[in-house]
Amino acid sequence: MRIRNLIVAATLLLAASCASDKSAGPIKVKVPARPAGQENVIGLTVPAMDTVRIGFVGLGARGPYAVDRYTYIPGVKIVALCDVVPDNVEKVQKALENRGFPRAAGYSGDTEVYKQLCERDDIDLVYICTDWVHHTPIALYAMEHGKNVACEVPMATSLEEIWALINMSEKTRKHCMMLENCCYDFFEMSCLTMAQAGVFGDILHVEGSYLHYLDPYWGGYWNNWRLDFNQKHKGDVYPTHGLGPIAQVLGIHRGDRFKTLVAMDTKPSNGPRAVKRMTGQNGDDFQNGDETSTMIRTENGKTILIEHDVLTPRPYDRMYQIVGSHGFAEKYPVERIVLRADQLQENPASEDLSEKLLNAEEMAQLQQKYRSPILTPELEELAKKVGGHGGMDFIMDYRLIYCLRNGLPLDMDVYDMAEWCCLAELGAISIEHGSMPVEVPDFTRGAWNQLKGFSYALAK
Repeated sequence: MRIRNLIVAATLLLAASCASDKSAGPIKVKVPARPAGQENVIGLTVPAMDTVRIGFVGLGARGPYAVDRYTYIPGVKIVALCDVVPDNVEKVQKALENRGFPRAAGYSGDTEVYKQLCERDDIDLVYICTDWVHHTPIALYAMEHGKNVACEVPMATSLEEIWALINMSEKTRKHCMMLENCCYDFFEMSCLTMAQAGVFGDILHVEGSYLHYLDPYWGGYWNNWRLDFNQKHKGDVYPTHGLGPIAQVLGIHRGDRFKTLVAMDTKPSNGPRAVKRMTGQNGDDFQNGDETSTMIRTENGKTILIEHDVLTPRPYDRMYQIVGSHGFAEKYPVERIVLRADQLQENPASEDLSEKLLNAEEMAQLQQKYRSPILTPELEELAKKVGGHGGMDFIMDYRLIYCLRNGLPLDMDVYDMAEWCCLAELGAISIEHGSMPVEVPDFTRGAWNQLKGFSYALAK
């Protein structure tokens, strides 16, 4: 039995024992009232833009790759570049020149200089690639100054930040999108289309994770910010890569919602050692366990398992599983699809309940049949040429600009950000209370059933 199955069994047993004591839980967290005069932003659109004028903030690790990708997207003007480190700005300026683009306005020197970029009147979109703790402050300031926002994951690190972003997006009627690239991986997009077509039957359980051994990479983070964040916080602090694609499959806040979660973690083992190695200081106060597991139950009775582990030498894995009444899909460690035999027949004469593990040719045919509606052959070819985690980064960016240029709702809204980021603090609350169940707030404040299933907006 895989270790994850043992964890799931233990988590469910604990949750059941807690639930049997009606007075014990679940733990409730406060849902602030919507400010007077505001409405939800489900289906939000802004006026179509012929050219999307962009300012990039954060040019250390991921930012330069984002700027490069945008030089391949039509209808884009790169207006401004910003980073604390002046050399980072200059390197990207030279990269723009090498691609045949003019130099952009440059901002650098301190952690507040982004405000000057946000205050410009010739920017439509602020694209944020900084360390995590600056994501929300920059996004709030940008929206407050009339800009749409796209931000690397996780966009928020606490419930306070989540509600602030929701309220600001609702107040300003500006887009607030978290850049979850894994929603645009080819396997995940085809499986989403299959699930929506009923290929897997009734979806009952899904899994996702971020298992990525970071010990060899801690030194690459400016000012050691990522290890420092893990040292100070419990819970799944980086849940969105595993959670985003499966939340779309379940239609979260589009006919279903997260209802309760239970989290548990291991003791910190490699974390304190990493602190000692990186800083020379004692790491005994390290908060995050080496492995964190979170179980979620939805309003419609679906279950979800999410795992986070960046401290043990497990192979890279986003898990990505879909378990349905008639079929199963898994991306890691190898891509597999298993269907009931009668699901493969156009007009089955009778039920055939035997399972069929598809071979490579059968999988390719099925994925071609259920190709994502946003993935044209031309876009796929360009995405694989430009790259960015195999092309999914480029598809994400292309879709963002496509929707802005056509005045369409974005693929991911501020409530997606909230639902996918909330596991960090809610999971910490569960862990700190002996893995008690915790209620997940309805971040839409009553509109989670307004839409019926996830869909991409397409121009007519």
